[in-house]
Amino acid sequence: MKHLCTCLLIVLVFSLASCDNRRVYEKNIEFPQKAWLSDSVMRFQFNVESSRTRYNLYYNIRNTLSYPFQNMYIRFSLEDEQGNLVKTDLVNQDLFHVKTGRPFGSGLGSVFDHQFLLLKDHKFNRAGVYDFSIQHYMRPDTLREVVAVGVRLEKAGEQDG
Repeated sequence: MKHLCTCLLIVLVFSLASCDNRRVYEKNIEFPQKAWLSDSVMRFQFNVESSRTRYNLYYNIRNTLSYPFQNMYIRFSLEDEQGNLVKTDLVNQDLFHVKTGRPFGSGLGSVFDHQFLLLKDHKFNRAGVYDFSIQHYMRPDTLREVVAVGVRLEKAGEQDG
């Protein structure tokens, strides 16, 4: 019986790991106080192994139902290892429905996760290490009820579209 449970656990672990075979990099930074300061620039580094592969780049936001706004403005920058700017932009995304207040994203209890596409089917000019930075661009200096922020790089797939 013990051997059967161990085998089932191993199968479960491998099946869960194989569900996300397109992910190249994903990291989230938690805010223990659920507060993101405007001067706190979150920085991430990831390696692009091939300039022939197409990628999707996302940013992740985790917030509570008590987040005081319907949307969030963020500013991001992406640079290659020589410091060349690949892309920078100011983006606005809704976290809650404008009229109903219903949260978007996937949630468990009072915490909701959002993943927003920044670059779709993108081909990097060269392989190497890239720096991604993100900061909030909202009016308050302290953005309350933000639990985490992160980035995800994945290989673009045929089902994207």
